[in-house]
Amino acid sequence: MSTSVVLGFGPAGAATARLLADQGHSVRVISKSGRSPEPGIEHVALDATDSGRLTEAARGADAIYSCAAPPYPRWASDWPPLASSLHTAAEATGAVLVMLGNLYGYGPVDGPLTEDLPLAATGPKGRVRATVWEQTRHLHDQGRIRAVEVRASDFFGPGVTDGGHLAGRVMPRLLRGKPVSTLGDPDAPHSWSYVPDVARALVEVAGEERAWGRAWHVPTAPPQSVREMTDRLAARAGTGPVAVRGLPPAVLGIASLFSPMLRELKEIRYQFDRPFVIDASAYEAAFTVRATPLDEQVGATVDWWRERPAASR
Repeated sequence: MSTSVVLGFGPAGAATARLLADQGHSVRVISKSGRSPEPGIEHVALDATDSGRLTEAARGADAIYSCAAPPYPRWASDWPPLASSLHTAAEATGAVLVMLGNLYGYGPVDGPLTEDLPLAATGPKGRVRATVWEQTRHLHDQGRIRAVEVRASDFFGPGVTDGGHLAGRVMPRLLRGKPVSTLGDPDAPHSWSYVPDVARALVEVAGEERAWGRAWHVPTAPPQSVREMTDRLAARAGTGPVAVRGLPPAVLGIASLFSPMLRELKEIRYQFDRPFVIDASAYEAAFTVRATPLDEQVGATVDWWRERPAASR
C-alpha cells in the first residue's frame, strides 16, 4: 500500500484524497484546520508553509498533491512561501510533487489554450502562478525534485461552492427558478473542468514518469457558455429556463468597492469577456483519463446541490 499526501481539502483536494483512498492508498490530508478521520484518510492540521513540519508529515509518501491555495486576495504574498515549503518537502522526501495549477499564467490569449503557450500573464495572480511553476520545473530539471503540473479551467461539479462561477452564485437561485448574474459575456464559449476529472488526472500523472517535468491540461468537455450551462442545469433541475444576465462593467465596478473578491476578479475578467477554451489534446494523446460526458456532470452537480440543506446553499 502506497502513501499519498494531499495539501488542502477544498473541492479538488477532497476529490483527490477520496479517489486515492478508494484505490487503496493510505492518504494523509494536510490543512490548517484538520478534520475528523474518514475511511482511508488521515487528517493533519498544520501550516503548510512550515517546511520542517510539512517535510515530516510527508515522510514515506510516494506523492505530494498540492491542491491548496492561499486566500485569493493574498496570492501574491502567500504563494511564494507555500511553494518554497513544497519544494523543500519534495526534495527531502523524494516524493513526486503534483501541482494543481490553473490557466492564469498564460494571460489573455486569442484561440484555444495549449500547454506550449508562453506564461505571459502580467497581472499579480497570473504572474505568481507562472513563477511558482517555473521555479518547480527548474528544480525538476536540476534533478533535485520530481514534479508535474496539471492545469484546470474553472471548476465545476459536486463540492464546488463559493469559488465556482457556476456554483454558489448560480445554483441556489437556479433551483428556485430565479434569474442569475454572471461576469462578462454570458454567451462567450467557456471551458469548465469537472472536479472528479481533475482528481483523476492528478492521480494518473503522479504514477506516470513520462508525465513529469512539464504541465498538462485536464481533459475537459467541449466549451459551453454560461447561458448554455445554465440552460442545461435548469433543464436537469426541472425549474424551466431562467434568465441569465451579464453584469455590466459599471455595476461590477461599484460592487467591487464593497466586495474584496469582486475587486480581485477584475484581473481575470478577460476570461469571461471573450472565448476561453482549454485544449487538452496533448494529455488525451498520452494518457487514459477522458472528460466525463457533460450530461453526467450536470446531473451529478444538480443532485449534489439538491441534497444540500437549504440554509447552506
